[in-house]
Amino acid sequence: MLKTGAHRPCFALIRHFKALRRLSTAAPEPSEQTRQKYEAARKSVTDLRRIYPEFLPDPKIEFRNPIREKLERSDMIARRANIEIPEFYVGSILAVTLSDPHTPGKFNRFVGICIKREGCGLRSTFILRNVIDHQGIEILYELYDPTIKSIEVLRLEKRLDGELLYLRDALPEYSTFDPNMEVEILPEGAPVPVNDIKVKLKPRPWVDRWERKHLKGVQDLELPQRFYDKAKEVDTPWEKYDLMKQYMRTIPEEEQHEIFSELQTHLHKSGVTQKVKRKRTFVKPTKLA
Repeated sequence: MLKTGAHRPCFALIRHFKALRRLSTAAPEPSEQTRQKYEAARKSVTDLRRIYPEFLPDPKIEFRNPIREKLERSDMIARRANIEIPEFYVGSILAVTLSDPHTPGKFNRFVGICIKREGCGLRSTFILRNVIDHQGIEILYELYDPTIKSIEVLRLEKRLDGELLYLRDALPEYSTFDPNMEVEILPEGAPVPVNDIKVKLKPRPWVDRWERKHLKGVQDLELPQRFYDKAKEVDTPWEKYDLMKQYMRTIPEEEQHEIFSELQTHLHKSGVTQKVKRKRTFVKPTKLA
């Protein structure tokens, strides 16, 4: 007569085969309602990722610290309860009012185009550029700097490139904006416009090798052929097909859902959900001659 323990391996084997059978069975097709909910959630995450890019942590694993990221997000949400940080992109025209730490009660206001936005968490920054008295002026702001009193979006728009650092080598008119510029209000419900202007660069020398940057918002550089040949030699077009490298440069979508769900909850609770103030356009009447 066999002992009871002798049957245990058989039962384990049966459970193993049942598990394999369940895995081999094709999952049922999701319903149309489930697919619509999934697409809506995915679109929401995509939109929030563009509006609040600083809430996403650094994708480099050596710079990741879940506890620090959690504390930083709490500080950022608390800061947004005291100051309105509007939606803006590279290419938008902003006006930043900053308190002067050396002169109590005094404020400095600077108007310029956002040429770069980078960083994660409390270390997120953006650069504004303007040409004043024929001199190019750039100021780097920390987005959550407590000395910032207000951030106004005078013109909300995007550009064809993710960075506009080439404006340093462009003609001055592409970086010149009136310090007393008034707010341009978009029509209600209108998408963020994309400015497809092509910038004309000045002759070389430049601050960077722009022919190697695959820029879309720049006119023909009119360089000798040897510059373009060298650019092809050092180009790495295969990197866009490197799935592992692309994965390491981004944050998993599941983690993005968790972060932005927390963000939406806190912003709704505090009543400071950031939305662009878009009203109906008003056309000022003109006198007929």
